[in-house]
Amino acid sequence: MKTLYPEIQPSRNEHIAVDAVHSIYQEESGNPGGIPVVFLHGGPGSGSSENHRRYFNPDKYRIINFDQRGCNRSMPRGEIKNNTTQDLLADIELIRERLGIDAWLVFGGSWGSTLGLLYAQAYPDRVLGLILRGSFLARQADLDWFARYGANRIFADAWEEFLRPIPEAERGDLVAAYYRRVHGGDPEQQLEAARAWSTWAAKVVTYTLGVYEPGEEDREKMVHEVSIETHYAGHRYFIEENRILDNMHRIPQVPVHLIHGRRDLLCPLASSWTLHRALPDSTLEIVREGGHLAGEAPMIDALVRATDTMARELKG
Repeated sequence: MKTLYPEIQPSRNEHIAVDAVHSIYQEESGNPGGIPVVFLHGGPGSGSSENHRRYFNPDKYRIINFDQRGCNRSMPRGEIKNNTTQDLLADIELIRERLGIDAWLVFGGSWGSTLGLLYAQAYPDRVLGLILRGSFLARQADLDWFARYGANRIFADAWEEFLRPIPEAERGDLVAAYYRRVHGGDPEQQLEAARAWSTWAAKVVTYTLGVYEPGEEDREKMVHEVSIETHYAGHRYFIEENRILDNMHRIPQVPVHLIHGRRDLLCPLASSWTLHRALPDSTLEIVREGGHLAGEAPMIDALVRATDTMARELKG
């Protein structure tokens, strides 16, 4: 079974002022002469980490990681002003141009896969290939699975706790109800809502690992992440319904590897299966013991094998 490549440090990092509000963190590691790859982290609202460099052979890849607007080391943290899907796509392209990269491999999981697909449709000439994990198509049905019906049937006990902060009269649209509380200006209500949202999400995401309670040691970080996540969910990810599938003809003719955990209950397998059917030349690996998280051992194995395979394909 494949494991992550050894720990490496960035060869360079910087903060890039992308507008009057946001400064995004970006770093580079690996081989400066290798295949360029951009890692698109999930969320929306999480961030990149040191382990995200380790899915790629550092001798063969020039690895670019960055934190999306308002996330992690980007500043200001949790900021939702000038923070839309279109802004994030523009940031990806700005980084590519800034680094003098003609085209690169796009690697993304969950929300990162959404961005990867949208980027490939907007800038097909800039994409060498796609590796997408736990694909999220950002449709109403995908959001409903998380916050209306679907996952609630599997985690009925945790769902009851997710409902608790919301009055019955508002439970017809939980995303809107949580959005009002997280962005309403009442700090106590904001914290209660952020904790409930984060606990529910963590339960669905990490159940295969037996860990689902968000840490209390960094409440500010939790509020920032939920603020951005509800901002995007509340605005239906700033794209029209079915945008990705309606524009599959814009995906360039490049290698596409899809990896999806059979046990993924945040982004069910049907999304990657639908993508695979829409891209007949793509490969789809269904990881029998895998869930949603890239850091699960079966998912690491599949993802590292995919990057190794892609390195051979692109070199060839």
